[in-house]
Amino acid sequence: MRIIIDADACPRKTKDICTKIALKYNLELIMVIDDSHKLIGKFRIIQVSTSRNAVDLEIVKITCKDDIVITQDYGLASMVINKSFATLHPNGTIYTNNNLESLMFQKYIGDKVRREGGKIRGFFKKPKQEKISFAAILIKKIEEYLNIN
Repeated sequence: MRIIIDADACPRKTKDICTKIALKYNLELIMVIDDSHKLIGKFRIIQVSTSRNAVDLEIVKITCKDDIVITQDYGLASMVINKSFATLHPNGTIYTNNNLESLMFQKYIGDKVRREGGKIRGFFKKPKQEKISFAAILIKKIEEYLNIN
């Protein structure tokens, strides 16, 4: 099992959490970035060109059924969801075929409104009772994988 992160826009806190958990479970951690970013740490870095979607295409290329992919990009999530063990958003949401279609439609509507000069309110925070930390979700998915294999 590996953890693969779309590291260009991933929050530092999420990267730090993944680094600690990968070390704890002795998992390979791969951060994929483009040439305009620099990263240093106890993980593997795959650096690609700054061309459009280069990071996404590299992640799709290297992802296999045993991997957990971390991304905020719904398009990338849709490409790896059936290819990986789990695909997670840094806020702790587990992408599924059911919720991804809805998320992509919401993004489409938001993009359309913005193109027409409108404004969209930001996403609302999850209610406290629904809040489960990203770390807890990641650990749950890792342990689920380890119990299966």
